[in-house]
Order: sequence, then C-alpha cells, then structure tokens
Amino acid sequence: MDLKLTKPICFFDLETTGTNISKDRIVEIAVLKVFPNGNKESHTWLVNPEREIPAEVIAIHGITNEKVANEPTFKELAQKIHDLIKGCDLGGYNSNRFDIPLLVEELLRADIDFEMKNVVAVDVQTIFHKKEQRTLSAAYQFYCGKELEGAHGAEADTEATYEVLKSQLDKYQDLENDMKWLADFSSRRKFADFAGFISFDKKGKEVFSFGKYKGKHVEQVLEDEPGYFGWIQNADFPLYTKKVLTAIKLRKLNNKLS
Repeated sequence: MDLKLTKPICFFDLETTGTNISKDRIVEIAVLKVFPNGNKESHTWLVNPEREIPAEVIAIHGITNEKVANEPTFKELAQKIHDLIKGCDLGGYNSNRFDIPLLVEELLRADIDFEMKNVVAVDVQTIFHKKEQRTLSAAYQFYCGKELEGAHGAEADTEATYEVLKSQLDKYQDLENDMKWLADFSSRRKFADFAGFISFDKKGKEVFSFGKYKGKHVEQVLEDEPGYFGWIQNADFPLYTKKVLTAIKLRKLNNKLS
C-alpha cells in the first residue's frame, strides 16, 4: 500500500556516539524523502562527531573514528539537512524517543532553530510494538518477508523502515493511511519537549515530569521558584527542553503584561 501523503515525509535514521541526547553526537545520518506522488530521494552522510566514538558503540554500527576523521562536521551539514527536511513530516524507527530529539539538539547546536509545530512524526517502532513486539530486523522479516541486510547501517534501516510502514498499512485494516493519524497512533505520552522532561496534563497544561516538582504545573513552579528556571538552564538538560521552558516563561510574562 502506498502512503497517502499531503506533503513529503522524511524517513531518517541516525548512527551516533551513544544514547545520551544531550551529550552524544551523530556519526551517520540517512534521509529517505518520499513525495506525495510516490517519488523518492535518498541521502546519506558520514559525520565527524568531533569526539571519540567508544569501542562498544563501534562494535554495534561499525563506524570507526578513522572512517569519520575526514568527514564534515554536523555543523557543516546542518543547513543542507535542514533544507531537505523543512516542511516535511518525519518518520523513523524509535524516532520519537531518540532520533528526533538528538537531531533537533544537533540542529540547535548549529544555530538552526528547527520547529515541530506543524510537523507530525510517525514512529514505526511504536506501531510495531503495539502490534507485534519485535525488533526492526524481525519487523522487516515479519512484514516484508525479507532478511535485513546491513542492519545498523543508516541507509539500510531507513529503506527498511519505509517498507515496513507500507506493509503495516497492508496488514492492519484498522490503521489509517494518514500521516496525522499514524503519528497519533505511534506516539506514546505527549510531551512538550522531545526528551520527556515536560509533559501535558489532561487539560493540556505543561507539567514537569521529573524531580521534586513532578506533576506540578510549569508556570506555577516558575512563579513560585524563579531560581528553578536558572538551574535548568545551567544544568545538563537538552537544548530543546531549555527552549521550551523559556517559551513557557515568556508566555507567562506576556500574559501578565497584556
């Protein structure tokens, strides 16, 4: 089944130096852009992370420090990547919890202010886990009847993710071929930031989802404990979390002034 698209969707996959959104860096990125007319374009870049890739991580994806030593840094690639995905919906495998947060962190570090306000994100892993509880290689075998050659290679993983989503739509009649619907279905708990430090209550108000103010309204905490904002801004939180917190603080200030 082909995807019903109202605008392009970019399936992407990252290979990185680790799994810490705030600290780790991208060493490879592949983007498969699918257009509403069914046309596709694919791009893959190796990236110099400007830091050592741990041996245990190299053992997983096979990208060595020597392999990326002469490759461009993410900052050098950032504008090209942003231009490719701007105005598109996003798709990936475990992308809502890892790939999108890390990609946005890298863009912000490169001084590119990427926004998700008008973008939906389809996480194929969440659809898969809700339906079958497996890994990407097993998903590819289960849905497509093929062995995934080159697993943990970004280009192979993006193509497999795209094929799996199309096969999921063929297999499950209750899945709607609509990117907004699939994004809602493949989301877990809704967060204001990507890393999950700020979530929403039942009324759609931002609340902290960690620490001593867990479950407390962000606006109220910032009013009662103004030093908490400064602590988060100076601590090791993701840049996008800090950005969201700043926006909430400014909104509260503007509401007081208006």
